[in-house]
Amino acid sequence: MRTTPFTLACDGEVLACVTVEPAVASTAPVVAVLVLHGAGNGDKQSPSVLAAAFAARGHHALAFDFSGHGDSTGALSELSLRRRFEQARTVVDTCLPADVPLAVVGFSMSGQTVADLAAHYRDRVVAIGLGAPAVYAARAWPVAFGAGFTGIIRTPDSWRDSPALDVFRELPAGVRAVLATPAVDAVIPPSVTEAVEEALGASRAEYVRLVLPEADHRLSLWFASDAASREGFVDALVGEGDRA
Repeated sequence: MRTTPFTLACDGEVLACVTVEPAVASTAPVVAVLVLHGAGNGDKQSPSVLAAAFAARGHHALAFDFSGHGDSTGALSELSLRRRFEQARTVVDTCLPADVPLAVVGFSMSGQTVADLAAHYRDRVVAIGLGAPAVYAARAWPVAFGAGFTGIIRTPDSWRDSPALDVFRELPAGVRAVLATPAVDAVIPPSVTEAVEEALGASRAEYVRLVLPEADHRLSLWFASDAASREGFVDALVGEGDRA
């Protein structure tokens, strides 16, 4: 595999990115995989380990730091769900091959971003992977994290009108959808996980549910450190394929 760190000017910021390219071509259909970290102190470090697991199967893979995170520029307080979507979209359009199908993986807050990208790219998306995902109220989408976002998401049941749930519910046949969670999540309310599970189960997608009893909410870190769980998640999302 070839790992290449680089930067990308986007949304008034400089985003730190890393691509992982396969050493050999896959015998299975190749996809381009984008792996998105969560909120708080999340960054591309552990998603890069997962990206390498996809590349080991012959797929193109990429992870990056949203603005205000990791090695990217910007202030976290100025980030928003809208800007996360726009940054991820620019990374896909600029850095991943446009002639192959797309798989999007997101942890925690990036569950919402996965839905936003699936709605945008529609038929190009062949797989989505969700690790302990969050979804958010429609009115929270444009609000900067430092300008009222927290107040919106702390409103009880505000997430129930999230457009993400409709996106998951309307996934078409032929898409793989993998929902991975710990047995007990101290961050995401059980009702959120249940709503995501209901939406995915009601879709026509090929839906797979993974429960990791020993993990906590930080599934990106868990996958980075636990090879068996990581490979199981990759198997569920893109099939076993050939491992380099």
